[in-house]
Amino acid sequence: MLIENKSIAIVGGGPGGLTLARLLQLKGADVKVYERDLNRNARVQGSPLDMHEGSGMDALRGADLLEEFKQNYRPGADKTLIVNEHAEIIYSDHETKPDEDFGNQHFRPEIDRGPLRNMLLDSLQPETVVWDSHFLSMEAQNGGWLLHFKNGSSAYADILIAADGANSKIRPYLTDLKPIYSGILMLEGNVSNAEKSAPHVKELIKDGKIMAFGNNKNLLLGQKGSGDLGFYASFRTDENWAKESRLDFSDQKQILEWFKNEYPEWNSIWYELFENASVPFIPRPIYSMPLDQTWETQPNLTLLGDAAHVMPPFAGEGANMAMLDALELSQYLTSDQFSTLQEAISHYEHQMQKRAAEATRESLENGDKMHSETALATMLEFFTSH
Repeated sequence: MLIENKSIAIVGGGPGGLTLARLLQLKGADVKVYERDLNRNARVQGSPLDMHEGSGMDALRGADLLEEFKQNYRPGADKTLIVNEHAEIIYSDHETKPDEDFGNQHFRPEIDRGPLRNMLLDSLQPETVVWDSHFLSMEAQNGGWLLHFKNGSSAYADILIAADGANSKIRPYLTDLKPIYSGILMLEGNVSNAEKSAPHVKELIKDGKIMAFGNNKNLLLGQKGSGDLGFYASFRTDENWAKESRLDFSDQKQILEWFKNEYPEWNSIWYELFENASVPFIPRPIYSMPLDQTWETQPNLTLLGDAAHVMPPFAGEGANMAMLDALELSQYLTSDQFSTLQEAISHYEHQMQKRAAEATRESLENGDKMHSETALATMLEFFTSH
């Protein structure tokens, strides 16, 4: 095995990095995950994830975690309403979509990020994750890499895999390419205890998801297992909108007034979200890597997930692609079909870059459709055809 007697460092403890660690440990590899969080409970996790057949679900099966996933996913959370700006329901699959249909290519079970992360962490050997390891820099040493962290510690690894997200500090060691702004920004909010704080929206969402379209803008909402409700106001704007708008994202009243001005035709039911959201709101400009990106393969360094191919969220492929990266990379690193590590990594990178470009293109196209004048009709046609 190419990685026999090799130490492997994975920087980043998101779904991709943790899935890779699990898959490699199943093959007997020496793996450490270096994660910037102080501990497993240090960060509030974001919106739920839907797992796809052919990517995320395949990785979970490869990691022998399907049964654990079934115990942690949220049946019915993938059910969707499409509504207009007046909160009038145009499409619903609540009566037709089954709560469980594993193996069906159209079944995309939802899981909250926290339970997914805990499930993956619990699958790893003790002391696999080295917490409070905020990556700063690295240097070549003895055929591998010496990593330096913000807490003053350092660590050596023969092989380094960057899973450190869209703002990867390791990507520049491989390529000068940088993410490109998509033209769309999503303003994120979270309502705690939605049943009490936003009862009308809570009644409408029915523990599933809402996609609301109108006037080239949209609201995307998802119920969380905790009873919280996450939402995004999504719209086209300049890349520096957050700064240039001079909005105070810690001021609920100010953001509500912004919403009323920018979404003037929208029903007052949506005001519940902005009036009761935790602050600060988080502006998230949406980026993607170039569709034709390549780089020169190294024998001991590669990227996965958003570090390799950040993409818009409008096809739900980000985490799924990261987990598929982990599955394929683990297979190539432990395969007998390659004579060198560089050959195995090169094969992985070429396959990954090709399918990531396809997923990114789909995500960008979906983003254009969702923010067009005909968004409601277009998305209605898409969902009814599936």
